[in-house]
Amino acid sequence: MYDSILVPTDGSREVERALEYAFDLARAHDAAIRALYVVNAAGYAGLPMETALDGVSEALRGEGQAAVERAEALAPDDVTVETEVLEGSPSRVIVDEADPAECDLVVMGTHGRGGIDRLLLGSVTERVVRRASVPVLTVQVDPDEIDDRSEEPRLAVE
Repeated sequence: MYDSILVPTDGSREVERALEYAFDLARAHDAAIRALYVVNAAGYAGLPMETALDGVSEALRGEGQAAVERAEALAPDDVTVETEVLEGSPSRVIVDEADPAECDLVVMGTHGRGGIDRLLLGSVTERVVRRASVPVLTVQVDPDEIDDRSEEPRLAVE
């Protein structure tokens, strides 16, 4: 049923819960995981110096590489993980990468880093759910459960 599962990551511990689901699905369907980090440097475009923007972009790319490498390191030995770091608007890039010719499913958390995002589904997740042409499995993450690995993560029904 699934051959390729796209898992956007921001490097947060919450995303690890979504990865757990993706790894289980990959095992069950003999599918490959594609871990994707999207560098969104546009939010830093107002910085006064171009060199400052280059530095921010480089730092974000490094953070992205660390995030996808972490996803790869967490994968069980019998699950293939491909990694990619792209630039652009996160929701737009994820939807573009969730092309039916390239992947069968997107698995992502209901929120990422924190702050105001904790109060919402997550603007990126919401946009992907609404626009993706392939199914999107959202994994609800309760920040209080992150350290308690004895509990199974809960799926969010959208």
